[in-house]
Order: sequence, then structure tokens, then C-alpha cells
Amino acid sequence: MTKREKESIFSPRETKPLDQINALLGRGSEFEGKLTFTGTVRIDGKFSGEVFSKDILIIGDSAKVKANIESGTIIVSGEVVGNLRALNKMEILAPGRMYGNIITPVLVIEEGVIFQGNCQMEEALAHRESEPEKVETPAVAG
Repeated sequence: MTKREKESIFSPRETKPLDQINALLGRGSEFEGKLTFTGTVRIDGKFSGEVFSKDILIIGDSAKVKANIESGTIIVSGEVVGNLRALNKMEILAPGRMYGNIITPVLVIEEGVIFQGNCQMEEALAHRESEPEKVETPAVAG
């Protein structure tokens, strides 16, 4: 993990150690299927399929990913083709290439990246979970 990637995933909301990676798909590796995880996962190889997590996914600069992804925080510095939903934050770092749609409450795009797609902003998962549900009360006839 580069110094810039460590700094980019630091957030006051994050409670896990940032330099502790639970799983790694290294350069020269290929995987196809469905990936679910907790903690931090880094992909530096080729991956195609689906990813689901509420934690941190790092897509390294040598990665080539074709997937629909939903994760708490997503950091892209490789190539991604697919639709991404980041529940808390999405970052695209140079030399990242993102081809697809993004849904996230926070989006950071560094100079020098390629992003072709649409972005929809929505509230962070942590903010939505902390708010009480609004209950409508019926009007009283008077």
C-alpha cells in the first residue's frame, strides 16, 4: 500500500487499522465470482464478478476489475468496469480508470484519472443508521 493510499483511506469514521489488509488478490492472480468480506481487501490482479462488504475495498493500480461492487469505502487506482455503490466514501486516485456508474455520499476524484459514467450522491450509511425513522401520524379530524 502506497503512502498516498494509506492517507486517502484515513477517515475519522474508520475504526479499523488502515494498514491491516485481511485479503489480497495479488498481481498475476485472477478470480471470477462473488466476493464478500469484512475488514480491508486489496485487489492488484484481475477480478470479475460481484463484491459486497460494509468495509474497505482497495483496487490497486495494476488491477483490472469487471464487477458490480457495494462496499463501505472504495478506493480505485486501477481499472474498473462496472457499477459501484460506496456506502460511506469513494475515491478515484491517479492513474485510476473508472467506467461505470457510482452511487456514494462522498466522492473524491484526483487529477489525472479517467471517469466515464454517472454519479449519484446520497447520504452516508452511518448517517442514515443514526437517524430515527420518521413516522407519519394521521391528521386528527376536528
